Amino acid sequence: MERKSNSNIQLPPGFRFHPSDEELIVHYLRNKATSIPLPASIIAEVDLYKCNPWDLPKKALFGEEEWFFFTPRDRKYPNGVRPNRMAASGYWKATGTDKPILTSSGAKTIGVKKALVFYKGRPPKGIKTDWIMHEYRLPETMIWTSKRKGSMRVSLFT
Repeated sequence: MERKSNSNIQLPPGFRFHPSDEELIVHYLRNKATSIPLPASIIAEVDLYKCNPWDLPKKALFGEEEWFFFTPRDRKYPNGVRPNRMAASGYWKATGTDKPILTSSGAKTIGVKKALVFYKGRPPKGIKTDWIMHEYRLPETMIWTSKRKGSMRVSLFT
């Protein structure tokens, strides 16, 4: 598969982008949310809820089996806390429980990881697909109110 967006990135031979959960939160998501420069411009910003998952690999800046994206938070209701996870031809459904991401010392929660599966169609009669997304977000104590700009998530597609 050929991607035009990859041609702009100059990486050394053998480069692999395989960050740990802690690295994603500390060096990428937290920096993006607070407008601090990122260590590398390797994660594209895409409103993934306006796309089908099979269209996302060509929007990625890097990756073959996994793709990373920053995506703005979208709420189901303007003053509510429930996220809107409808997509172009289906929806993302949460599966399992939220997993806290701890510092390497285990002393502090620095983020939360949630697994989602894509379903074609409308709930509750959607058809489950093989597309899986891992959503990373900052803990509630670090998230701005929904009225402030900068509320962001990072998503990993596999």
